[in-house]
Amino acid sequence: QVQLVESGGGLVQAGGSLRLSCAHSGRTFSTTAMGWFRQAPGKERQFVAAIYWNGASTRYADSVKGRFTISRDNTKNTVYLQMNSLTAEDTAVYYCAATTYSPGYYRDEYDYWGQGTQVTVSS
Repeated sequence: QVQLVESGGGLVQAGGSLRLSCAHSGRTFSTTAMGWFRQAPGKERQFVAAIYWNGASTRYADSVKGRFTISRDNTKNTVYLQMNSLTAEDTAVYYCAATTYSPGYYRDEYDYWGQGTQVTVSS
């Protein structure tokens, strides 16, 4: 059973940066595509970014392109989300997710989920 544990969330001022981490407990991390989603209060969980198993390709939501960067370290079983130029609209609970298939844009395409980490951006 795969467990995903996010960390790195917190309170930051608008314009600031945070780096989220997601630790993957299983032995299949190096062959698993990973994604980040977020859910703001009263809204649906939405796609943020995704990365292929070898890091060769990434995908981003339009709202975060140029500001967020997803990366991974297969030696540490960890995926990261570097978030820069944060705005109040980025306030949400951020979830990482894992899939054995190509990293898609939809929740149903992911098999495992973390518990989430809160990111709050003050304006």
